Amino acid sequence: MSELIAPDRTREILKRFAGTSLVVVGDVMLDQFIVGRVDRISPEAPVPVIWFDHEHHRVGGSANVAHNIRALGGRVELAGVVGQDDEACLIRGDLDALDIGRLGLIEDAGRRTTRKVRLVTTRNQQVARIDYEKDDEITRTVAERLRAALESLAPGAQAFVVSDYAKGTITRGLMQHVIQLGATQHVPVLVDPKLPHLDYYTGATVITPNHYEAETATHMRIRTPVDARAAARALRESTQCSAVLLTRGEQGMWLLDGNSERQLPAAAREVADVTGAGDTVIATLALAVASGATLLEAAVLANAAAGVTVGKFGPATLTQDELMEAIAGTGGNPE
Repeated sequence: MSELIAPDRTREILKRFAGTSLVVVGDVMLDQFIVGRVDRISPEAPVPVIWFDHEHHRVGGSANVAHNIRALGGRVELAGVVGQDDEACLIRGDLDALDIGRLGLIEDAGRRTTRKVRLVTTRNQQVARIDYEKDDEITRTVAERLRAALESLAPGAQAFVVSDYAKGTITRGLMQHVIQLGATQHVPVLVDPKLPHLDYYTGATVITPNHYEAETATHMRIRTPVDARAAARALRESTQCSAVLLTRGEQGMWLLDGNSERQLPAAAREVADVTGAGDTVIATLALAVASGATLLEAAVLANAAAGVTVGKFGPATLTQDELMEAIAGTGGNPE
């Protein structure tokens, strides 16, 4: 895609990442992995028996978006809600270790921290997942505390990223408050959306629905670039957003930006796990736009970045070097 982003321009944008500050707001989670060997089926039920080997955890949900931004060299503050529990302590410790700001992380004693426990084989095959969560909307009091935190973080933000997993953090009122803050600060608001909340995002700069979400929201079948164009147009009209980046997995992406519409071919080399791919897309897109890239340039970088992380297991991140290599592999060689 050398005709879409020149080598020197790629270097220039990536160099600016280190001086760019973003605020991520959304559903903070803890991803836990219990890993073991499977070599037989249980005599009690037709399920595999997992011989425990080890376990580990990672920050997930909106925290994984923040992790992606930080791994690419950007500065980031995370805003969201956690409980007063062990999982929240683990998340805070991980954020500190990753140098991710948590001034916007609000505790709610009446809420448990969302935790996803995945049972995984030593060959990285997921056997089952257990979700611990409370997905009711946050209370008015908690929402007011979160809005206050966002207002204090807004002056330093060059973009707002909304990571909505429909776990209760993103309410209609909070979403509109973020959009107002973006307008006041004259910075973009980029949203990784969830279907039940599509009407919340009115006035956002960019939304990044996936193929399934776009089909469901528009009641259209998306099989071709022409279908993708129609769905993107319908989504932009219904949400009144400035732009739509429709992610289509192995079919790549469709970008609708102003009067410009374009298909971006898939950049994945080998798919191991698509978990967290949307986090990588919105993180890279937002960081690039906030660093001065056009939306098309940012989409090219986000497409290449997602191609890297789907080759890794679990919610993954990538470095600038990996992104440079991926761009080189798609024809936008930075050398």
